[in-house]
Amino acid sequence: MAPVLSKYVSQKNAIIGSAVAGVPLLIFLLKKYALQSKKPVKRRAPENDIKYLIVDKSAETKNANRAHVNGRFLKQLFHILKIIIPGFTSPEFGFLILVAASLIARSYSDIWMIQTGTVVETAIISMDTTLFKKQLLYFFAGMPVISLVNNVLKWSIGELKLRLRTRLSLHLYDEYLRGYTYYKINNLDNRISNPDQLLTADVDKFCDMFTDLYSNVCKPFLDIVIYVYKLTSTLGFQTPSVMLGYLMVSGFILTYLRRPTGKMTVIEQKLEGEYRYINSRLITNSEEIAFYNGNNREKLTMLASFNKLTNHLRKFLEFKVSMGFLDNIIGKYIATVVGFYAVSIPFMNRNSSLSNLSQNERFRNYYTMGRMLVKLAEAIGRLVLAGRDMTRLAGFTARVTEIMTVLNDLNKGHYVRTMLTDNNTLKEKKLVPNSGRIITKDNIIKFDKVPLVTPNGDILVEELSFEVTSGMNVLVCGPNGCGKSSLFRILGELWPLFGGTLTKPPKGKLFYIPQKPYMTLGTLRDQVTYPHTKEEMQRRRKTDVDIANHLERVQLSYLLQRDQGWDTVADWMDVLSGGEKQRIAMARLFYHQPQFAILDECTSAVSVDVEGSMYQYCRDVGISLFTVSHRKSLWKHHDYYLQMDGRGLFQFNKIDSDTEEFGS
Repeated sequence: MAPVLSKYVSQKNAIIGSAVAGVPLLIFLLKKYALQSKKPVKRRAPENDIKYLIVDKSAETKNANRAHVNGRFLKQLFHILKIIIPGFTSPEFGFLILVAASLIARSYSDIWMIQTGTVVETAIISMDTTLFKKQLLYFFAGMPVISLVNNVLKWSIGELKLRLRTRLSLHLYDEYLRGYTYYKINNLDNRISNPDQLLTADVDKFCDMFTDLYSNVCKPFLDIVIYVYKLTSTLGFQTPSVMLGYLMVSGFILTYLRRPTGKMTVIEQKLEGEYRYINSRLITNSEEIAFYNGNNREKLTMLASFNKLTNHLRKFLEFKVSMGFLDNIIGKYIATVVGFYAVSIPFMNRNSSLSNLSQNERFRNYYTMGRMLVKLAEAIGRLVLAGRDMTRLAGFTARVTEIMTVLNDLNKGHYVRTMLTDNNTLKEKKLVPNSGRIITKDNIIKFDKVPLVTPNGDILVEELSFEVTSGMNVLVCGPNGCGKSSLFRILGELWPLFGGTLTKPPKGKLFYIPQKPYMTLGTLRDQVTYPHTKEEMQRRRKTDVDIANHLERVQLSYLLQRDQGWDTVADWMDVLSGGEKQRIAMARLFYHQPQFAILDECTSAVSVDVEGSMYQYCRDVGISLFTVSHRKSLWKHHDYYLQMDGRGLFQFNKIDSDTEEFGS
């Protein structure tokens, strides 16, 4: 038995203890007053003057400030639960049952320990050696079973978290990587500025919070049911009803007071995402920043973002501390007082069945039922405090619902973006996103009255019309911002069609090579066959000899001399030079052999002679080219030119001896 400390407490001791405890507080208040009276002039930190904007204008984000435990939250939660727990026969539902069963077993283990412990203590008090040894052995024998129950519970909760996260992540990635949705969410739609934060950290926290909340609610709920049944059968229903009534009243009060938690959780995750995004911008643009010597300026921006985050976390911490103060009082201490009152009802009532028992029997019943009532009070307290987690779960649910809504809209062809051109102007010119028609047909690219309009409504060319068939190479030229890249984004179906008719080959027969080619994570072979895997290459009856010939054509065969040849794994973005990456991209083009290829300054770091041989090979194997380049040496490899002047006009003409060639 633990020592009873209350007998050491007297009025005199209490006064002395309060005085001793109050001295440090008095010194702190005096120092604080002295510092405030001096009123030192603090210099404003430079990062406090930094202003930046990371666009995040979704309706979901605007409504996030109202992320509360209400009908809207329950609707969002049930929608997500249908995804992560698809049916009663799913493994996830099985683990929910296993967690619940483990919690029931744990509750009965607690009851068994209370009852057995009471008998052991009774044997000690009554000096019954035989009963003591028997019950102690019985108590010892039950320990392995109880330990097994506890560890099965831990394992089932951990496995449930992993399975829920796996199910939700796979669903979101199916939507995120469907078609060009991953491009559109970052370049067309401006509702979400940090999808990586939502897809990784927020999904993880949602699954952790839901699983923890499930176990934290399920255990006390089961405890309440079990202990209410046990207590009602012995003490009557009046005692448990007092506790349950307190549960309802205290739960309503604390749920109302915790309403700001959902808003603060959403803002916390948003600021975490902004801070991560600013760090990633530094990595992405490190070369440009280095040329400008912009490290100090970027440091200020980073500190400004960090300060916003820490200031919010500090406010959130202060709110949680204040709520924790109320939680402890309402959920624990007052619940204990109510518990003492509730358990006293049948013992103080002289008309109850307990009044006919001896004092020892009454003490044993009080001891056993009192322990059960303490467990019931603890369960009610945990259930009341679970509302705190419920409010935080509302915030994460709003975040996950946000990205699910945006992904669903983008996969249906809808996007939200700040428009440069007034919507009425676009409607007057009958320019509506996704109103154009795309016809899939081999060996032809035809623009028929297709407007070149950016996703934010900037009109570059009102009507573009030309036709290119296989065997025709076209050189695309014009000043910066005239619409060259926009043309290719529309042709690649990255941007919506605002009108007209576009006839083009299927996606797999149109290839695009940018000025800075993408190098994937993987082997040397993967760089040439991307996006095909080795298995896909073999299924298409291509061999390492075939792609070795392509490397030979771009004069990169020396790369095969590395340690493991085609199976060499390296950070190819860092290992290869700019010219080598451009030639790898051309070898990739030769491997795929599409009907049409878009070459966007993709040979700017390649010598003229190698460039000429690559263009000649494309003509030999029937790859028709759309080329953006400022090199005069490339005119001879093309049959037509498309020139845009940047003022909405264009020319599409055949290249002949009278054509004026321009470039460097």
